[in-house]
Amino acid sequence: MPTATSTTAESEPHGYGLPGSARVRRNREFSRIYSRGTRASGPLLTVVALRRRDAGHRVGLSVAKIHGAAVRRNKIKRLLREAFRLERPTLPGQFDLVLIPKQRPGKFALAALRAELRSLVERVAHGGGRPRRPRRKSE
Repeated sequence: MPTATSTTAESEPHGYGLPGSARVRRNREFSRIYSRGTRASGPLLTVVALRRRDAGHRVGLSVAKIHGAAVRRNKIKRLLREAFRLERPTLPGQFDLVLIPKQRPGKFALAALRAELRSLVERVAHGGGRPRRPRRKSE
């Protein structure tokens, strides 16, 4: 029987957030994904995906300052994380993903982000993305 000092939070799961193991965090991981990954673009997002040996997907976010003040960029990041969290169980393959939103004046709708994320990852998983172009040698 619960005591008067126990809370309902103790008996409930910790929440619906992404675990740290599902995130790309280090600069060298981002660099590896950018240099070796395959890209697929849609009207809202560009996805850079690199196959991984471990099970599951991981996500990293790259939201440029061109999207506006920190408040707007953080909102975009929250929407991207939520779209990934909801689609993660249904995404094909095992990838490290970097999600790059395209600049738009209006709002990003969660349903549209989810649909585009799913379609872009499916395209990459079936070989439809394009590999990173080699850098030009400077003269």
